[in-house]
Parts: sequence; structure tokens; C-alpha cells
Amino acid sequence: MIEQYVEQHDQGYWVSGSRVSLESVIFAFLDGLSPETIAAECFPVLKLEQVYGVITYYLGHRQKIDAYLAQAEAEFDAFQRATSDPTFSRKLAKVRREIQMA
Repeated sequence: MIEQYVEQHDQGYWVSGSRVSLESVIFAFLDGLSPETIAAECFPVLKLEQVYGVITYYLGHRQKIDAYLAQAEAEFDAFQRATSDPTFSRKLAKVRREIQMA
């Protein structure tokens, strides 16, 4: 039986059966964290197998996921530029980081 580690819904990618976004795991991976560290310290709700599954999915679909990540980053940057209140922008960036680490 083949396990599905990534699902797409709500205009995003998610670790199957969780509320953890694919980009949260991938950004941690791209920052140099090991799968073991990601599972144990960043997302203890995930099993190590899930983290490896998400990374494998990313590596197998890198072009598509990199485009998705670039699009999400561009949308966030455009939204941030449109915001005239620097305090709000800092708060929004903090919340975004917290959501990515959730």
C-alpha cells in the first residue's frame, strides 16, 4: 500500500492528516534542519516518516513546488508592500512565521 504524505486543498499543500503546511516543513529543510530535528523540535505532531515523505514529495516535484513557494512569497510581499502601517507589517510577518512553525 502506498502512503500519501502530501495533500492539496484550500489553495495550498499540507502534510496529509495534519494542519502542518508543506512549506513549513520545506522551509525548515531548506534552512538546513535534518528530518529528525524537524519532526522532534519543529513539528512534534508529525511522525518522522511523514517528514521524510514530505521532503521526498518536494524533491520529486521540485519545479512545481518551488513555483508554488515563489508565488506564495510574491503574494505575501505584494500584500506587505500594500500595507502602509509598518507596525502591522511586522505583526503580520510574525504571525506568518508562527503559522509556518505550527
